[in-house]
Order: sequence, then C-alpha cells, then structure tokens
Amino acid sequence: MNPVLLVTGGSRGIGAATALRAAARGWDVAINYSRDEAAAQAVAATVRAMGRRALVLQADVADEAAVLAMFARIDAELGRLGGLVNNAGVVDVAARIEGGSVARWQRLFNVNVIGSMLCAREAVLRMSTRHAGGRGGGIVNLSSAAARLGAGGQYVDYAAAKGAIDVFTLGLAREVATEGIRVNAVRPGIIETEIHASGGEPDRAARMAPLVPMQRAGSAEECAAAIVWLLSDEASYTTGAVLDVTGGR
Repeated sequence: MNPVLLVTGGSRGIGAATALRAAARGWDVAINYSRDEAAAQAVAATVRAMGRRALVLQADVADEAAVLAMFARIDAELGRLGGLVNNAGVVDVAARIEGGSVARWQRLFNVNVIGSMLCAREAVLRMSTRHAGGRGGGIVNLSSAAARLGAGGQYVDYAAAKGAIDVFTLGLAREVATEGIRVNAVRPGIIETEIHASGGEPDRAARMAPLVPMQRAGSAEECAAAIVWLLSDEASYTTGAVLDVTGGR
C-alpha cells in the first residue's frame, strides 16, 4: 500500500503542485479544498492518472468539526496517514496596522495558525508511535518570507501569523522527535500563484521580482520540490528546519 499524504489547500498553487509531485513519487493523496471543488477534482484526476489513489475533501481548516470529519474520511477511505502538508492559508489586501480590524486578524490567525495546529494535532494522533498503530510520518508547514521580513506597510498581521508557524514548527518538531515524526517548514518568497489576486494584487509577483536577488518570481513547482523532499526519506535527519525558497531574498 502506498503511503498516504494530506495536502490542505490542495486545489491550486503550491498545494496542487505538491499533490502532483508527491503522487509522482509514490504517495496516495488526500486533497483538501475550501471552495473550488472543480479545481480539486482536476488535481485528483491527474493523481489517479498516475496510478495513485486520490480523495477530495472539502473542509475549512479553521473549523474543528470539519477537520475531524476530514480526517475520519481519510482513515476510512485511504487508510493510515503518513504525511501532512499544512498548505491552506489566506492573505488579505495590503493594509497598515491602523487600518486593520479584529475580524481580519481573527481570519488570518484562524486559518493560517489554528488551522495548521488542528490538522497537526490530528496527524500526530495518527502518526506518533506513542499512539496505537502509529508508525511515524512527516509534517511540512507552509510559512512565508514575510515572517522574516515583517511585511511592513503591506500586512504585518499575515507576517505575524506566519511567524507563529515558524515557532510552532520548531516546538512541535522537538515535541515529537522521538515518536517517529519529523516536522519542518518551507518559507516561500515571491511565488507566482493565485494568492496574490486574493489579496487584491494579481500582478504582485511580477512587480516584486526586481527585489529578488535572482531577479524573478519562483514557481509553485519549485516550492513543491522542497516540500516533497522534506517528506521523503532523503531528509531523514532533518527536523525543526525552516527552508527558505525565496530566490535569495
């Protein structure tokens, strides 16, 4: 039986690229989405064309009941979980802190931080050797270069949420290091994905490219390569790492 991987936010961008790369390397894939079922089904169809199993799962990762139901379906339909990619995330339109609102901050932290922690909790319950049937596995969290740069004048709230992911990655890695689970993060920089449009700046990647030492935006596939490597046995002595995929920025 192939190992089973859950990719949250797997219908587009880095999540979709990760699902496809993982499938090409032998994983069966559970593809979580929030709104765009058609896009998630298209990713699943490609995974199945590679000869791997695919399961499409709608869930808001900030909703505990929905997360529990999602993991229950994975248990029942795919079997033992071997990996989790906490990719689901949201950004918002550029705004200074005095233009922010509690509703905005709660949305950013609920999806980007609480959602990742909820999914990690359920993954650890299934993968940790402390629990019955647990045989280890890997977790990769998606951070952002904003966690290092602060994103002043753009979205310091989003940057703060991703900073929380960096710390969560380090702490959880140490917590489960003797239980067969490795926990790492990938910190993308300027990547050409649809998330910029959701933040009201569809041309942001092209506009920001001159600020990158490599003078270009990165691709979702370049991020996926790092994520899938961290999940693989080739990274067997790597845990608690936060890997920048930023073109040098």
